[in-house]
Amino acid sequence: MEEVTIQQLDELIQQEEFVCLYVYTPMCGTCQLANRMVSIVQELVSHVAFRKTDINYMPDRAVSWEIESVPCLLLFRNGEMKKKLYAFQSVPYLYEVIQELQKP
Repeated sequence: MEEVTIQQLDELIQQEEFVCLYVYTPMCGTCQLANRMVSIVQELVSHVAFRKTDINYMPDRAVSWEIESVPCLLLFRNGEMKKKLYAFQSVPYLYEVIQELQKP
């Protein structure tokens, strides 16, 4: 999963129909496990743009998006945030949530 800056992320959200942003901190043990789960899902849904960012480098965006904790997965569709996940539960669960987001 590619790391992005805020500027790159803003461009991506406007350009791509579906974007999944994984938000983490390097010192978070749960984030490391969640990263592996998201990476597996990324391989299953290759038509969705997956990116990640360290919340420490985007404090203003963390406030405006109301990110309460990490790990967090933000799901965007057509430039708008549609879902925010904190409890990743399992790879099948994440896959289903992303598939549901893509339904018209």
